Amino acid sequence: MAAIGHELVSLLPRLRRFALALTRSPSLADDMVQSACEKALLNAEQWTPGTRLDAWVFRILHNAWIDHLRQHKADVILDDVRNHEDRLMDHSHGEHEVISKLTLTDVQRAIAELPTEQREVLVLVCVEDLAYREAAEILGVPVGTVMSRLARARKRIFEATHAA
Repeated sequence: MAAIGHELVSLLPRLRRFALALTRSPSLADDMVQSACEKALLNAEQWTPGTRLDAWVFRILHNAWIDHLRQHKADVILDDVRNHEDRLMDHSHGEHEVISKLTLTDVQRAIAELPTEQREVLVLVCVEDLAYREAAEILGVPVGTVMSRLARARKRIFEATHAA
């Protein structure tokens, strides 16, 4: 259990990033990460040494999120990017930096508007750099479903950020 505890600490930033993609709420993401880590530590004997601990804990986190949704039947909380637009338009920044920040804001908004299933896959594959097979195992879906969701997510982000 001590070895898993040390590895969990190094996974915390990645777990939080995935939790944020799921919950869209920093405080709820922190709660989900804490819950997943507690479950991982309590069930450490279920993890098989030599296999990917990160994939196992991502699966626990994903299941904790599903349990949370079932229990609360709440809508996902959206972070309103418009609250940050005043900082983006600060005239002390160069034009290139402002355009870059606006582009980033457009991409963040497009990702936030993705259906949960597509956002999950996008974060696991593109941000966490997991293989399609690993993402499929974490989400409990076939590999083809992961590929399809990722393709649809990428297409939606492209369309949202390149709309005329």
